[in-house]
This record gives sequence, C-alpha cells and structure tokens, in this order.
Amino acid sequence: MSVLIETTVGDIVVDLFVKERPKSCFNFVKLCKINYYNHCQFFSIQNNFIAQTGDPGNDGKGGTCIDNVVNKNESQFMGMEMFPKLRHLRKGTISFINGGNDMIGSQFYFTLADNLDYLDNKHCVFGHVVEGLGTLEKLNATVCAKKTNIPLQDIRIAHTIILDDPFKDPKGLVIRPEPIPTMDFLKTDKIPIDEEIDEEDQIDEKEMELENEKMDVKTAAEMLELIGDLHDANEKPPDNVLFICKLNPVTNDDDLRIIFSRFGTIIDCEVVRDKKRGESLQYAFIAFESDKECEAAYSKMDNVIIDDRRIHVDFSQSVSKNYMWRKQSRDGRYIFK
Repeated sequence: MSVLIETTVGDIVVDLFVKERPKSCFNFVKLCKINYYNHCQFFSIQNNFIAQTGDPGNDGKGGTCIDNVVNKNESQFMGMEMFPKLRHLRKGTISFINGGNDMIGSQFYFTLADNLDYLDNKHCVFGHVVEGLGTLEKLNATVCAKKTNIPLQDIRIAHTIILDDPFKDPKGLVIRPEPIPTMDFLKTDKIPIDEEIDEEDQIDEKEMELENEKMDVKTAAEMLELIGDLHDANEKPPDNVLFICKLNPVTNDDDLRIIFSRFGTIIDCEVVRDKKRGESLQYAFIAFESDKECEAAYSKMDNVIIDDRRIHVDFSQSVSKNYMWRKQSRDGRYIFK
C-alpha cells in the first residue's frame, strides 16, 4: 500500500511494509487519513543523515499515536514493532522515531543516505520512498542552523493522500476538516520557501542560529537522540566534542586521532565498541581542547572518506548509552577521564 506526502518542496510517495509492520502502518495511515500531518514542519534536517517531521507542535516534543487521538484515555504512545528486523539500507527509508522505552507516537523521519545501519533496531522502519527521491535531495540540500539542525526555510508537509488503505477505521475515528492556517501560524521567523537564501539571509542565519541555540537547547536534549541519551534533559550539549559516524569497522582510535589532530589538541578519542564482542559500532567521539578546534574539524571533515567509508561528522548533542562521560569541566566542556 502507498501514501502520497505532498510537501512544500515536492511530492513523496512511500510504500508501507504492511506485512512486516502492521501496527506501525495502521498508525501512520490513520494519522494521514485525519489530516494529522498537514502543515507539520520538517523541524530538523541533518545533511546526508535524516529529515525529521510529524510533530504538530513543530519542536520535536509532541505528537501522539492514533489510539490516543481516538480515545484520550489511551496512551500517548504505542509499542514499537521490533520483529522481523528491518534495516536502514537505502536512502528514502521512513521510520517512526523511538520516543523512549521503545515507544512511538507520530514523529517520523526520512533517511537521506544509504547504509545508516547504526539506526537499526533503535527506531521503527515501516516503509520506503518509491517516488520523490528528488524531493529528498532538496531536503538534503536545505540550509540549517549549524548546531540545532533547524531549517532556515519554512518546509512543511502540505497534505497526505492515502493511495491504498487495507485497514478498517478504528471505532470513534473522526476525519478532521482540512486545517486552515491562522495568522499566528503564518507568522514565522523562517525564510519563505519561495525565497532564495542570499548573502543578507546568511547574516540572518547567524542571528537565527544564536537565538535558536538559546531557545532550543532543552528541546534538542528532549527530542530524538539518535544514538543515545543525555544523562539529563538539562545537561549542556558539549561544544568541544565531535560525533563521528558511518565509520569503517576497521577504523580505530589511533587512526582517528592522527587524522583529526591537525585541527588541534585532542583530549581523548574513542571508537565506541560492543561491550561483549569488542566490535566497532561504527561511531566515535572526539574531544578537543577548545571549541574553536572542534568547529574547525567539523567544517572540514564532514563527508570525508576514511578507510573507504564516507563519514558523517556532527556536534555531539547526544551521549551514547554505551559511552559514559566521566567529568565536566567548569566552563561546561566535556572531557574524558
């Protein structure tokens, strides 16, 4: 079965894995049917990684499953289907976001690159894009605030159309009328989608980035943490630490230390490994002595090829559950011990 997702940058058609993920597909289809996703923003886009949407509040904090929409006495979230195992093998995979404790609501993402296997078993794959890869390329090319990954342009889901629905409607399902944008809805500090980002907008980007960092640090901590969780929602994301993923399994600590040391003094560097088998989980953390050194490495090393793998580099906004930060310095930077 298929669903057409009309966005403000183009259309996307997804085929759903009804046989493998019946409950997840039921949740998605019925939310589409009641126009739940209409006008939802893409609130976070990471280049060559994922584009997140599906939260009517547009901040990554909200959203609910269809059971709760139909009956407020039901849980806001539903259990995540784990079997059979489905993998993030190709660009255009669509997955529900694990909101914690293997529960899902309405938020989902599209993958923007192939072989994002470190997302496997962490979030709920339930379909893939069959038409509209060009639209995904537009999402991937979107200019975003550097540390929050919030798009500068106002990119939204305009409407969803169910092309084939094999599921019966749950009792009490009410199809909402097409939501009409209010003036408050139309007021946004983002750049309209029909306007290009020019040099003057780049200045606005810096101002917006600073403002978003002030307003959304807590939001970023509470929203999806793709690899692990911060110990506390109020914990300050480390400014001197880089997160590196999509590594070749043969790449080790010393390799990364040598490659990244040209940007400054490295306090510590560790490829995260399976505790039992010792195998690389294909992601790592590198802590620099200063924030500027970390920013320099980020600006130069994203999409660089190491050991025949094109890596992805980002600021460490999440801390892996398998990787314990031992000490935080007085100035808020994280260091290893």
